[in-house]
Amino acid sequence: MSTIAQAPAARKARRTPAKSVRAGTPFAGGVVWIVLIGVFLAGIVAINVVVLQLNMEFDGLSRERAQLRADNALLRSRLSSASSHLRIEDAATARLGLQEADGLTTTYIRLGPK
Repeated sequence: MSTIAQAPAARKARRTPAKSVRAGTPFAGGVVWIVLIGVFLAGIVAINVVVLQLNMEFDGLSRERAQLRADNALLRSRLSSASSHLRIEDAATARLGLQEADGLTTTYIRLGPK
């Protein structure tokens, strides 16, 4: 019987040091979890802010690209109209006083054998 009586006392002796360690920090585990969740949420907010900034920059670049394409189309149109034969002939006649050569009176001179 003495071995049976000693077993609960031995269990009680083992539990006492464990309780004294936990008695000083009853909420330490909860505080750690709260801090970890707070850091996690702050990280998510930071990532969302960065993504928002990148989206705003992307939208600005998309608008700029559309404007540049419109400008290029306008410049192509101006180049096409500026290089038309009729416009060049009109400018040569009006500004320089040139006239179109008559095909019947035009002669060609050969300068040498090819």
